[in-house]
Amino acid sequence: MHLLFSVTWGTVSGWWTPVCLLLGLLYAWLMYRQPVGLDKRVRYALFAARSIVVFILAFLLISPLVKSTSYAPQKPLVLIAQDNSQSVNTFKPAGFDPGQFVNDLGKLTQDLGDKYDVRLFHFSRDLHDSLSPKFDGKQTNISSAIRQLNERFANQNIGALVLATDGLYNEGSDPLYEAKNFRSNIYTIALGDTVAKRDLLIGNVNYNKTAFLGDDFVIEVLAEAYQAKGETMHLDVTEDGRQVAEQNIPVSSDNFKKVVSLKLNADKKGIRKFTINIAPVKNEISTQNNTETIYVEVLDAKQKVLLLYDGPHPDITVIKQAIESNKNYEVKAGFMSDIGQLKLNDYSLVILYQCTKNESGALQNFITKGKIPVWYIIGGQSNLPQFDNEQKAVQVNANRDQMQEVFAQLQPEFSLFTLSDSTRNKVSKFPPLMAPFGDYRSLAGNQPLFKQRIGDVSTGYPLLSFKDDNSQRIAVLTGEGLWRWALSEYQANGNHHAVEELLTQVVQYLTANSNRQRFRVYPAKNVFDEGDNVIVNAELYNEALELVNTPDVKIDLKSDSGKNYSFLFTRTGQSYQLDAGALPVGEYSYDASTKLGNQTLTAKGQLTVKPLNLETRQSAADHQLLSAMAKQSGGQMLMPSQIGQLADLIRKNDNIKTVVYEDKHYSDLVDVKWVFLVILALLSAEWFMRKREGEI
Repeated sequence: MHLLFSVTWGTVSGWWTPVCLLLGLLYAWLMYRQPVGLDKRVRYALFAARSIVVFILAFLLISPLVKSTSYAPQKPLVLIAQDNSQSVNTFKPAGFDPGQFVNDLGKLTQDLGDKYDVRLFHFSRDLHDSLSPKFDGKQTNISSAIRQLNERFANQNIGALVLATDGLYNEGSDPLYEAKNFRSNIYTIALGDTVAKRDLLIGNVNYNKTAFLGDDFVIEVLAEAYQAKGETMHLDVTEDGRQVAEQNIPVSSDNFKKVVSLKLNADKKGIRKFTINIAPVKNEISTQNNTETIYVEVLDAKQKVLLLYDGPHPDITVIKQAIESNKNYEVKAGFMSDIGQLKLNDYSLVILYQCTKNESGALQNFITKGKIPVWYIIGGQSNLPQFDNEQKAVQVNANRDQMQEVFAQLQPEFSLFTLSDSTRNKVSKFPPLMAPFGDYRSLAGNQPLFKQRIGDVSTGYPLLSFKDDNSQRIAVLTGEGLWRWALSEYQANGNHHAVEELLTQVVQYLTANSNRQRFRVYPAKNVFDEGDNVIVNAELYNEALELVNTPDVKIDLKSDSGKNYSFLFTRTGQSYQLDAGALPVGEYSYDASTKLGNQTLTAKGQLTVKPLNLETRQSAADHQLLSAMAKQSGGQMLMPSQIGQLADLIRKNDNIKTVVYEDKHYSDLVDVKWVFLVILALLSAEWFMRKREGEI
């Protein structure tokens, strides 16, 4: 680093410098014009010292600035990122030695010498420092690795990125798009083999997670086969070792794909586990991807939801379609005036859209006596005083018949149920709902999922909130305009997934205790991927069907290999949750128990931790992707055998060079400490000489 200093000026002109010098000379002349008994040389020395001191002091008064300029050279960064996923080692070409390749890649540090700053990384799902010879990553996210490197070394002199990978990714966005944001040359090293290996696999399984007792339901299996032309795929589905469906599929090409539909029967109530398997063939490179496990919940019947309103509104259709996207629910929508024609006992939830139960004596009696869950949605047509009188969750004091726009602001402490990250992000960007203008008060026990944000101002007013009132669950949405959310999401994403998830989660929570089961234990999902944390939830109800979490809840997980895991649930909100961490791959059954008063309650179930077979889903390397990435960035694609040429290519690239950064810094001269040391030294020397000559 080189550092240069110079003097510049602030608000006062530099032409005052000669004046300061004349002032110093004049002051010294007046002081030493008539010396008494002083040697001529001493007098001149004293004159010079006093002139300089007065000049410096006067010069400081005009506020000069000291400009310091530093020049810092930065060597070009060469970033080397190595794909550490299993596919690189599983589908390697003949003669490729992964360990030797990693050593050769690391030698680039010595080959490039001191003129380059070489940094080494490896990646699979995440990016890590250094190279790795293990090749044990179970997922590959190339775009994330490129993005993290771009962010980590932002505003630095990145000369080149060396990306050694087979081009196969099973997580994240298209790497070609992410590479466009990388402002340097990308040199790709094409690993893997472009010729697909002999393999049979299950590419995907589409199925409904719920079915109804006695109904047939269909699962769709994407069966794939590579380099197996002439073979016959034997596909079967078993439940508890009993075969329930099978099909033989002739393989007609070396790159074969077919969607196979299999019909199953929901002849038993409860959560049922089905294992889908393709029988392996001779010389198949991997059999890990031949098996998939799915869980289907078989229900006695659909739960019926009653949606009542006083007048038509586009929100009605949105609510009905979103709830019915879950096959577990059937929505009956009708006018409040037609309540006499309905069999109220058939319904497990009532949604009151801008109306109240007091408008019908029969409805009020049904809800009050049966403690049926109610979801209130208020808007411009709502009778707010009547709404305030019949529920104890939210009170609205509206003095004027006006509406205002309110945005949904998610409350992170909400714990009654969980929305996916995708839905959370989408809801935060949704357009506003229309809420009655007034003062909102959230009563004791009310838990808001969303609060109102008015413009840029966050408020404490509830927008969507929940309360358990003496074992009756209540939800309140204080705004209308859900059709705006549905339209906005469709315009942005072409679907209504976030709106559907939000509304069905609300309905699922409100109807969760409709079966009056007092102790429920259920995993967050029935099939966990290898490496995922196994999450299990539990709910406990007292005799009045009120949610409690006072007693401890224990659970024993038993794997199919006979190993036992014992845990104690953690209390969260009014319920329980267990994070069992990452469990080994296998089938697990669980027994949970708790004691409420003198009564012991138990619950049983099962879950699966399946191996991640994503790295074996595709065996043919994608060298076209790597070539396109290198070409669009001005780099070049190389084969592993050409790695020795890489150092020369980088050295000959005129775009990869040392950059000198200039940094200018201004400071007041009065802040420079050595100036005062000079003044002090001159005054001290002058005093000493005068003392010695007897002038003091």
